Amino acid sequence: MNSTREIIPGFKQPEVEFDTPAPQEVPVVIARLEKAMPELIHSTVALENNPMTFVEVKTMLDGVTVGGHKIEDSQQVLNQARSYKRLINRVRGQYFQPTQQELCGLHKVLAFEEALEWGAFRRGDVRIAGTGYRPPPASRLPGMYKTGMEKIRKHVQGPHLQAMCAFLLVSKLQCFWDGNKRAGRLLMNGMLLSVGQDAVLVSHKRKEQYNEVLLNFYDTGRPDQAIKFLGECVLGKPLKM
Repeated sequence: MNSTREIIPGFKQPEVEFDTPAPQEVPVVIARLEKAMPELIHSTVALENNPMTFVEVKTMLDGVTVGGHKIEDSQQVLNQARSYKRLINRVRGQYFQPTQQELCGLHKVLAFEEALEWGAFRRGDVRIAGTGYRPPPASRLPGMYKTGMEKIRKHVQGPHLQAMCAFLLVSKLQCFWDGNKRAGRLLMNGMLLSVGQDAVLVSHKRKEQYNEVLLNFYDTGRPDQAIKFLGECVLGKPLKM
């Protein structure tokens, strides 16, 4: 792999490689993700500093109201659950494609009444706390997303590296006002599930390391640390390098 190529400016191609597990039947990997859904949703919202416990999240997923929390905390849990339901239905029906339209459709559900605007690329400038990196202006987002995805498909080898680079692309571009990493992880998991590979579940227990590898990626443009981390978070067992 030619590591001098860039996926977009400031996003170098990965130099790491994984041993790709044999693909499984898509219903099998979907069933494994559905079994892990309470843990996935809890970790997803906990990474966003949502105080709801695992038991409270599971109770909400079972359709029972939980009191004692802000409305927006409960709404966030429901949004994440609905976004994964949408994703699974799209994959199961063989409709899923990692396009801007697909990404925005997922964001419309996960960021409902949470972001400044949901279901559309941002229309203004944003910054990322903790890094000197500045995301591109809003006017360049559609073109950079399309070009980045084309280069990922053409130059990045293997389903895991492609999916993880798609997540990092959304994170690097900051396509939305808010919810970029969550939308990127949905996109990543949709790409993996579609080819019979297990989803990635980033545990809230590893939040500090998760943030560290992403900040390193923003600052250096090198994705390898983040990709290695994500490879350790695959459902079932970590990927082998």
